[in-house]
Amino acid sequence: MADTRIKNWAALEANPEVLTQFMHSLGANASYEFTDVFGFDPDLLAMVPQPVVAVLLLFPVDEHYQKYRHQQEEKIKADGQTLSKNLYFMKQTIGNACGTIGVLHSVLNNSSSVIGSDGFFKAFLNKTKEMTPDERAAALFDDQQIDTVHASSAQQGQSREIPPEEDVDLHFISFVQVDGNLYELDGTKPFPINHGASSADSILQDAVKVIQKIIALNPEENRFTVLALVSQSNE
Repeated sequence: MADTRIKNWAALEANPEVLTQFMHSLGANASYEFTDVFGFDPDLLAMVPQPVVAVLLLFPVDEHYQKYRHQQEEKIKADGQTLSKNLYFMKQTIGNACGTIGVLHSVLNNSSSVIGSDGFFKAFLNKTKEMTPDERAAALFDDQQIDTVHASSAQQGQSREIPPEEDVDLHFISFVQVDGNLYELDGTKPFPINHGASSADSILQDAVKVIQKIIALNPEENRFTVLALVSQSNE
């Protein structure tokens, strides 16, 4: 039976400092952080610290994207796709929680390197790793710790705080590389999207190719933010 409960959070800002502090407060290793991707030219991509383990995109959900999304989902339903059994995917049932879901997807699909020895991430993964995507969403819905940390992080940053009751047309999705394939993870979609072959060395470039297709859907729109989850341990 579908979970019909309603909960809304204040939206997180697409600010690398805010998301990094949020991630660390939930038990991520201190050597990992989010950083801006300032452009898609090779020289700008080369400025992003390595290794990159995940990419976040914040973008407007408009009629152009909704049409693209519908066509994409219908094609996958008709043709099928291969998904790794090691991929961690969860649904989103909390309003304005896409930033948190994006961070969770980014971290939990890199658990061996990004998650610390204790904290929320480790406990939540241990609790939910055998659950379905819907059951994971329910577990997040009921978790008091994530409620508290999210509320605190939503008050940070340079932009106006967006209250829980306000309708937001910007949306976070995550890109991760698992078992040699690039996956787009969006908790409002019925399933992950397999975008084909990728690697630990090429995830940023591979994700950018998909992101550029999304941006091209509406050339008049410029509200896009791209962040990379990187390790600073090699500096």
